[in-house]
Amino acid sequence: MNGKFDLAKLLSERASERYDLHARHLNHQLPRMLHTIGFDKRYERAEGAHFWDDEGNDYLDMLAGFGVMGLGRHHPVVRKALHDVLDADLADLTRFDCPPLPGLLAERLLTHSPHLDRVFFGNSGTEAVETALKFARCATGRSRVVYCAHAFHGLTTGSLSVNGENCFRDGFAPLLPDTAVELGDLDALERELKRGDVAAFIVEPIQGKGVHTPPPGFLRAAQELLHRHKALLIADEVQTGLGRTGDFYAYQYEDGVEPDLVCVAKALSGGYVPVGATIGRDWIFKKVFSSIDRVLVHSSSFGSNAQAMAAGLAVLAVLEDEGVVANARRTGELLKSRLAALVDRYEMLQDVRGRGLMIGIEFGRPASLGLRSRWTMLQTARKGLFAQMVVVPLLQRHRILTQVSGDRLEVIKLIPPLIIGEAEVDRFMTAFTSVMDEAHSGGGLIWDFGRTLVKQAVANR
Repeated sequence: MNGKFDLAKLLSERASERYDLHARHLNHQLPRMLHTIGFDKRYERAEGAHFWDDEGNDYLDMLAGFGVMGLGRHHPVVRKALHDVLDADLADLTRFDCPPLPGLLAERLLTHSPHLDRVFFGNSGTEAVETALKFARCATGRSRVVYCAHAFHGLTTGSLSVNGENCFRDGFAPLLPDTAVELGDLDALERELKRGDVAAFIVEPIQGKGVHTPPPGFLRAAQELLHRHKALLIADEVQTGLGRTGDFYAYQYEDGVEPDLVCVAKALSGGYVPVGATIGRDWIFKKVFSSIDRVLVHSSSFGSNAQAMAAGLAVLAVLEDEGVVANARRTGELLKSRLAALVDRYEMLQDVRGRGLMIGIEFGRPASLGLRSRWTMLQTARKGLFAQMVVVPLLQRHRILTQVSGDRLEVIKLIPPLIIGEAEVDRFMTAFTSVMDEAHSGGGLIWDFGRTLVKQAVANR
């Protein structure tokens, strides 16, 4: 059937208006921010771990859409699965049948989660967290959830209640009755559990904000404490799961850890169709869906849609067939070791940490007087400006996309597609050392840009 809608024609005619359209009709601060830091590129196409702009320049993606693009962009297996499911003309989302694709994807996910039994599919990471919070409260009959300071679990109201960053929480109170403890503080966790009203403790096995790993043995000890007090362990694997850290789940790095609920999303989408999954124990699901009357007590309008399920099945097949998880471990170790070797070379490079292809590069106060005065200038204006000074030339001069790990953090987080290899590591290292050499020379364009950032930060106060 011929129609008047022509997507290719629409993009050809209007793509050049992209920043104006956002400024007029969407979040007006986004184009403003992108113009300020020089990130206002016009990307035209992408494949794997690379973008190309409207002038044909190649960019290396070390951000992966904040982890969504685990397999890179437009992986052929995922792409074919979506063509196939669209061509199948399935009777999707009738709401009153049991189509095969959700069951098949749940079955495949559970093979990687042998101590868990059931899956609920939603549409995003924050929705997976919301589901886990509801299920934990229902299963335990308790109201309070403990989370970690500086955690990030999403931005809807429930997940925001367990978000450890005030910059996201400010302006949205009142939130749910939840309590923060420091990552790794077992004593604080036990004090909260002794109050007898804690349903669960939710934790990222590696915190995304700042890329902080818990102390060895913390997750296992926390699990033992929780179960002793009849509370649940929720592992938020939205960013860390599906191979990101060199294991299928990041919690698997520590022997004996078996969360009661696990949240996944991002990479499960293949970068195409939003999907989230909450994976849990049988008894928890049976507490929630306790009778026929409660069959729809928790549901999602677009959850389990055929396109998302097909994408998820294709992603798991690629992870298994192409050795992606092992590649993330191997390439991550290479990148981390080469970065760590630079700590003694650059006085403003303070630490390199993480696992697999989730790596934090932290900057700190230099010792030499000249650099220290420049560092102090930046810190006085706004913490986090030096990391932004590194991010910008990586993109502008070396065409490598990275970003700071959180507001007012002097940390860059690398979360590239899990398919990168030695060539991409070499390209990043060449660019990073070039930027750091200039930063430590005490002059040049990087410090000129730093002064621009300072003026902008002061103006925004």
